[in-house]
Amino acid sequence: MEKVKIIQVRKSILENNGKDADKLRDELNQDKTFYINIMSSPGSGKTSTILNMIKHLSGKIRIGVLEADIDSDVDAQTVQNSGIRAIQIHTGGMCHLDAEMSRQGLRELGTKNLDLVILENVGNLVCPAEFDTGAHRNIVILSVPEGDDKPLKYHLIFKTCNTVLINKIDSMPIFDFNMDAVKKYIWERNPKSNIFPVSAATGEGMEAWCDWLLEEIRKEFQKEFQKNRPSGTSGKIREEA
Repeated sequence: MEKVKIIQVRKSILENNGKDADKLRDELNQDKTFYINIMSSPGSGKTSTILNMIKHLSGKIRIGVLEADIDSDVDAQTVQNSGIRAIQIHTGGMCHLDAEMSRQGLRELGTKNLDLVILENVGNLVCPAEFDTGAHRNIVILSVPEGDDKPLKYHLIFKTCNTVLINKIDSMPIFDFNMDAVKKYIWERNPKSNIFPVSAATGEGMEAWCDWLLEEIRKEFQKEFQKNRPSGTSGKIREEA
């Protein structure tokens, strides 16, 4: 009997997407547009964090937002109400974005006159981690109410992210959350990860995070921003455990 041939489709799909993501980064580089991919569980505060970022960065850089979701346009409408251009991407039931989906959204948004595009990925700590969206930096938001053990349960997303925002730190007195432990777990998975404790509700820690992001854009493209932009980065980027 002839042996059945097995095709590793998943590996092929990921490899092809990785090549397309590299091509998309090259396309964005031509426009000098910095693209970040924000991932998290539902309810961790992605949209609230983006709105707070807009408040800190408006007048310093030109921003656009891609909102990805299985359905609805609630988040895109919320961002547009803040005066920032936003596009809603419906994934048709898929729990992640890949490079081609990103490209379609970016094409509709237009990038030539934008310094920064923020992608709010589908709320999920599993699927989005596997697909390169073409972003220059991957960001994960972990909120205090979710617990400090999430890096132990969802290894891949914390390995693939350049930066972790620990959101809702204003709620720490209510929850049993060990900040030192969660930093240790994150750095065990990615020793180079930058960690910013923030509160999108109160604004605590957001200035340091936004200053870091401005500096990353500047380093990537040697861009000169408006004179009123923050000089340098306030606070340490990678805190020592």
